[in-house]
Amino acid sequence: MLMSAVLPTYARADVAFVKGEGCYLHASDGRRYLDFTSGIAVASLGHCHPHVVEEVRRQAGTLMHCSNLFVIPGQERLAERLCARTFADYVFFANSGAEANECAIKMARRYQHVKGHPERFRIITFENAFHGRTLATIAATGQEKILHGFGPKVDGFDTVPVGDLAALKQAITNETAALMVEPVQAEGGVHPLPGGFLAELRRLCDQHGLLLILDEVQTGMCRTGKFLAHEWTGVTPDIATLAKALGNGLPIGACLATKAAGEPMTKGSHGSTFGGNPMAVAAGNAVLDVMLAPGFLDQVWATADKLRRRAEQLCTRNDTVFEDVRGQGLLLGLKCRKPNTEVVDAARRHGLLLVAAGDNVVRLLPPLVLDEPQIEEAMGALENVCREMAA
Repeated sequence: MLMSAVLPTYARADVAFVKGEGCYLHASDGRRYLDFTSGIAVASLGHCHPHVVEEVRRQAGTLMHCSNLFVIPGQERLAERLCARTFADYVFFANSGAEANECAIKMARRYQHVKGHPERFRIITFENAFHGRTLATIAATGQEKILHGFGPKVDGFDTVPVGDLAALKQAITNETAALMVEPVQAEGGVHPLPGGFLAELRRLCDQHGLLLILDEVQTGMCRTGKFLAHEWTGVTPDIATLAKALGNGLPIGACLATKAAGEPMTKGSHGSTFGGNPMAVAAGNAVLDVMLAPGFLDQVWATADKLRRRAEQLCTRNDTVFEDVRGQGLLLGLKCRKPNTEVVDAARRHGLLLVAAGDNVVRLLPPLVLDEPQIEEAMGALENVCREMAA
């Protein structure tokens, strides 16, 4: 095989997709696959959703890019809609989840600086997290496998175990600015936070004058059955980050903030050349047109309930391959007894695309527009995987 000119940072499967349609991807060899990755929770409305395609096509024929030195009407509209639907008063648009998290990190430091506490720059994060691939966000992630070879680690991040309130309280010092956590640790193995833990984080933030940052890059945009996953808990953050499904395939991230957290970010304190450009926000507004429509979330939750019940039945029948089901909404994980990479490879041979996670888990991340026949198709493929692996 000829050497690819693409930097070899991905362990790619030997398949190339040339077309997407709803919950399916079509490969260059003509084979069709049921996609339970959604581009890792990106194509949540399915591939080539007609409304998103039409809005992006219309924008491409009008204006593809305009500098943030000028008003971008679609950006203003998307920010207003996100604020109206969430806790936020302000939105900063970026190009990815990592960039949105970088903005959140800067915002927390800036907030404390303006409050008269420049010494408060450290952020406490949690074991098994994943916050991105930039130097700051791999430091926030704190996993040695991700940090290895990129030292020295960016200073300002302290990591404690999830659910360990004693360790968390001990880690809070007069240099702590914020706590940062995912409502469900997706990359880390699809671990929802323990019950009541997020409320405890909110209480500690209020007690110590800290900001609460929620990384909703994978859990947001209806993935768990609420628009943002923290809505299940009744806890309100100071900052939350979005990306992935916000553009249904076009690169866009967003950092949402309350008035108190956002106002210190004055002119010149942050910026992005491409963040929130006309193409990206056209996609974002089209996604909201669909997701904010009456009944959409009800359908997601009903579909998620069916998928989870069928996945639990699968695990019960095939307990030599799968141990249990975990997660929330349409962010589910199957804990494997066999190596999860082997399960992913076997599923692909049977026409089903899955994505691995930590803790020997495979993630089920189908488009939110999944229907019941497609659930049965996926379960049939996984039954074939189990028979193959048991044999």
